[in-house]
Amino acid sequence: MDSSSLKGLLEEHAQLEEQLADPSVHADQTRARKLGRRYAELSPVVKTVRELDTARDDLETAKELVSEDATFAAEAEEISAKIPVLEAKLTELLLPRDPYDGSDVVMEIKSGEGGEESALFAGDLLRMYLRYAERHGWKAEVLDSVDSDLGGFKDVTVSIKSRTADVDGVWARLKFEGGVHRVQRVPATESQGRIHTSASGVLIYPEPEDVEVEIDPNDLRIDVYRSSGPGGQSVNTTDSAVRITHLPTGVVVSCQNEKSQIQNRARALQVLQARLQAIAEEEAAAKASDARRSQVRTVDRSERVRTYNFAENRIADHRVNYKAYNLDQVLDGDLDGVLDALITADREERLSAHAG
Repeated sequence: MDSSSLKGLLEEHAQLEEQLADPSVHADQTRARKLGRRYAELSPVVKTVRELDTARDDLETAKELVSEDATFAAEAEEISAKIPVLEAKLTELLLPRDPYDGSDVVMEIKSGEGGEESALFAGDLLRMYLRYAERHGWKAEVLDSVDSDLGGFKDVTVSIKSRTADVDGVWARLKFEGGVHRVQRVPATESQGRIHTSASGVLIYPEPEDVEVEIDPNDLRIDVYRSSGPGGQSVNTTDSAVRITHLPTGVVVSCQNEKSQIQNRARALQVLQARLQAIAEEEAAAKASDARRSQVRTVDRSERVRTYNFAENRIADHRVNYKAYNLDQVLDGDLDGVLDALITADREERLSAHAG
């Protein structure tokens, strides 16, 4: 980035600092959250620029003093070694960011090949993500679910939200989870003790605060029905659950978690908007397939992304050749190892693209 662009970022940071100090700005929580996130995003850049400027000034001073006192040579060498490290850090901080990194997410887990065993595994994945959310202090809420006979899920939709306006929010951590998750284990339904392979699919998309997709009410079919709990029993005596079908795309969203039909309808519309936004962006990204090919997160959802092998207590992510033998811990929500590997691979890809 050239010096004028860098100067522009420093000026933007100073303006944001001024705006956030104004009490009237905080009357609009959405705006304050947006400004706060951008300020937090720029703060490491500003801090690194200042450290770099200081190091360069100190190096010049130390070099001048060496001619008077040779003991400053060691100090000059030490400062000189710090400068490329800070320059590399600044380069990384200035890489284009995913605009949704601070966003909350909506996740869908669907059973696939393997029948009842796949539905049970979908339940295991749901628990894994709920435990991970709990470990991070996020709020997770099941919006809709279709249960299977043995206690798994044929389909479940969950919203995961951060409680703070972080630069790196839920999307930044979970955005690589979309794809086919394969399980290898002896199913509960298997009497012979044979290992079976089945799979469940995970779809994940950001839930942006300001959704740009406009929905024509004439494109919607809205059905109401009675909410049901595990085993199909009714948990509500009124038709409060809502199912919305977007006719042009065929996207269907259901919500039965809220207490009233109005609340379920509003929540389902939010999820539908996020789904349509994700579809629109995927279509745009597909047109730039060369750029997509270098991104870890653009692996086609039809491809197997991860294998969970119970017999070996092994988890493997096939996109980045990650392998670990702590599957029991991972399923209990300890996902950071595999997620860090994906995030690191993505960062290296972007640095390589920048250098090229």
